[in-house]
Amino acid sequence: MNFQQLRIIRETVRCNFNLTEVGNALFTSQSGVSKHIKDLEDELGVELFVRKGKRLLGLTAPGSDLVVIVERMLLDAKNIKSLADQYTSRDEGQLTVATTHTQSRYALPPVVGAFKEAFPKVHLRLHQGSPEEIVTMLLDGRADLGIATEALPNVQDLISFPYYSWHHTVVVTPDHPLTQVKNLTLEEIAKYPIITYHDGYTGRHSIDKTFTKAGLEPDIIMSAMDSDVIKTYTELGLGVGIIASMAFNSTKDTGLKLLQSEHLFDANTTVIALRQGHFLRGFAYRFIELCNQQLNETTVREAINPTR
Repeated sequence: MNFQQLRIIRETVRCNFNLTEVGNALFTSQSGVSKHIKDLEDELGVELFVRKGKRLLGLTAPGSDLVVIVERMLLDAKNIKSLADQYTSRDEGQLTVATTHTQSRYALPPVVGAFKEAFPKVHLRLHQGSPEEIVTMLLDGRADLGIATEALPNVQDLISFPYYSWHHTVVVTPDHPLTQVKNLTLEEIAKYPIITYHDGYTGRHSIDKTFTKAGLEPDIIMSAMDSDVIKTYTELGLGVGIIASMAFNSTKDTGLKLLQSEHLFDANTTVIALRQGHFLRGFAYRFIELCNQQLNETTVREAINPTR
């Protein structure tokens, strides 16, 4: 048994049992992948995969149990390397943060600037994706930290910490009729076409819940994954924009008018998440603290290992 065999087992599941994709991901041939799998099965004396001819269709019962152990072993191997790097190259290395467009565009720039000033030799990788993709990257060990509003809280094997709270707000063109409404209500907003976030992004569920609770069915004519797109088409006069409050910049967004509407929507909390058992370098704890000063290294470590 060797680590290459374990990586192949894990990657086979990730690639939905397509051995060609496994070979491409691990820079080896399909025949080499098949041989490693067969050698491991022969060594263990059990079949790990359900087969139809030469095709793999899924995992057998022992295969399913083995994948759990393989994930843990490969995570521990990565942790060992990170532990060694912590002592040999304390302020050097790589930090991968998976986050959404809204967070990377509007919330993280000051944090990233301060982090790079403190750790100029650390390579910071910001990977933009959907909340579901962020969860997958954390669980797979491809990301050290994940930052989003949706999906991360209450995921098994992930630990979440509060980053900051925010509200949705309404933007329209300067000549829009809603600019003449003194006390804005959901009923007034629902009279017009709405442009807002796509399902699963930047608190869209909270927006839907707010209108449903008020007995309203808004006409959402366009949805997008990021705030810039929403603002662009709102500025064209296609509808009323509902965006995250931090996405509006009065200096840059001169073609839009911000309406006082935070009282209409519940607060949302963006969180920072990491995988349970994932070893974090010292500079990763510093990144978390730059996001939220209450989350110092001691606080985060105690949450990760409450019994230690």
